[in-house]
Amino acid sequence: MIRTTTLLPALLLTLFAHAAFAQSTPSQAPPKLEKIEEMADDPITVTAKPAQERQITEKRDNSGQVVEATVKSGPSTYKVKPNHPVGSALPGDAMGSANRGPQWTVMEFDIGKKKKKTTEEDGSSDTAAPPAVK
Repeated sequence: MIRTTTLLPALLLTLFAHAAFAQSTPSQAPPKLEKIEEMADDPITVTAKPAQERQITEKRDNSGQVVEATVKSGPSTYKVKPNHPVGSALPGDAMGSANRGPQWTVMEFDIGKKKKKTTEEDGSSDTAAPPAVK
């Protein structure tokens, strides 16, 4: 009798579960869709940038391999260098990095060059002469 008492609740549980899943099956009819109004917008025109705005300069070593590439695209400038792992490390190892990001040129200074005089400075220096000493 012990065996039938454990089987009866398990059998009832499976029957109720099957009945619950049978009732929750979705219908075969497709869902109702709403109609969207079409709007007449102006057509979009895409123009490619001229090749003059983008300039790529490559530096090579004696063996002909690219050591550095400088890219000028509009107002921004950046340098890209290949990833050479140090020692015997391979790309993907703990000591070798997988990627090497670009180096952006943020600001350049003209340290060794003299400042150019503007036309305002040139004009003001001619009109305002120092007073003569008597």
